Amino acid sequence: MTYELEIQIEELRAELRNAVDGAERRQIQAELEIAQADLAIAAAEMNGLVEAEPPF
Repeated sequence: MTYELEIQIEELRAELRNAVDGAERRQIQAELEIAQADLAIAAAEMNGLVEAEPPF
């Protein structure tokens, strides 16, 4: 799962570098931030730092 997220992040970074429209840049930046957060969560789960399941 993390490999796919890393690929997605790199693709979004490339899109961001090539975006010229302000609205497009903001949209890509938002998607990039979400993907980076997802990657951080996945890495924490893999390292046992957080529980993958909800506590209830």
